[in-house]
Amino acid sequence: MKNRFIFTCGDINGIGPEIVVKTLEILKKKSTSKYYFLCSPTVFEKYYKLSKAKFKYEISHKLNDADSVVTVLPLKDLKMNPGSPTKNSGKTSFEAIKMAVELANEGKADAIVTAPISKTAINMAGINFPGHTEMLAEWTSTDEFVMTFLSRKMKCSLVTIHNPLKKVPELINKKNLHSTFNVVLNSLRNDLDIDKPKIAVLGLNPHAGESGIIGTEEEKIINPSILSSKNNQFLSGPFSPDAFFANRMYQKFDMVIGMYHDQVLIPFKMLNFGGGVNYTSGLPIIRTSPDHGVAYDIAGRNLADPSSFIEAVRYAGIIIKNRRKNAKNTG
Repeated sequence: MKNRFIFTCGDINGIGPEIVVKTLEILKKKSTSKYYFLCSPTVFEKYYKLSKAKFKYEISHKLNDADSVVTVLPLKDLKMNPGSPTKNSGKTSFEAIKMAVELANEGKADAIVTAPISKTAINMAGINFPGHTEMLAEWTSTDEFVMTFLSRKMKCSLVTIHNPLKKVPELINKKNLHSTFNVVLNSLRNDLDIDKPKIAVLGLNPHAGESGIIGTEEEKIINPSILSSKNNQFLSGPFSPDAFFANRMYQKFDMVIGMYHDQVLIPFKMLNFGGGVNYTSGLPIIRTSPDHGVAYDIAGRNLADPSSFIEAVRYAGIIIKNRRKNAKNTG
């Protein structure tokens, strides 16, 4: 069974369209999967020519399943301004994501791979979402979801996502921790096919609270939540974050759960920048994306590296395969 991927253009003033076109040029040489690209024709053709791509394509509103042809699903042509966030670029990136989710919800795609968006541009367009993850959760009616990052060197997940640091402690509670533990475990089993995973849980405070001297969240909330979890046999921690990463303890675990964004994203990106993948665990649909941003500074200059987007497609393919396998085994 061939896989059907939908790629979104991301912010048209960033590197999104360029890395998608470069990815398609590489993938079409060795893949029989079907690729759909949600993008305005003018933007697509600009980067097709700029990157000197040669793959066959058609621009059509119809979902053509022919393997040999990339289908560009046209979005409205809006003015480009490479290098800067604009209302137009925010609107276009939003419409691409929304349409991709609609198609996936209808069963017309096996996975979505999204190019980077700008939260600034999204806000300029009057759209009130902090990021991809929150959009996807709302449009798939998903209450429990986790922002996850995948790579060959380390895999990590977040209890809190795009929250100001001053609000993080109030979000670290038993309910949120148990939800994160459950979503992560199910994703490791169903999406990555790891039946008995080893999951590390980090503390919130320096030195994981130092027995309550520096902070009490570890003793009062995090450790009790681990112990009371129905899946506690797969969980270890809470670990002191600095020592955990300094001693490369992530190499001993299938997943690392961090309490807030930068706690795990800084080490993850140091290890994997250009090769990491953002994945939304817990959704009924499959969505991956590269782990980098819109890179306005090099937009429109044919300098963008598609490696992370290619890796996002690879992981999407792995997850498609594992979900089919596990659905068959449990069906």
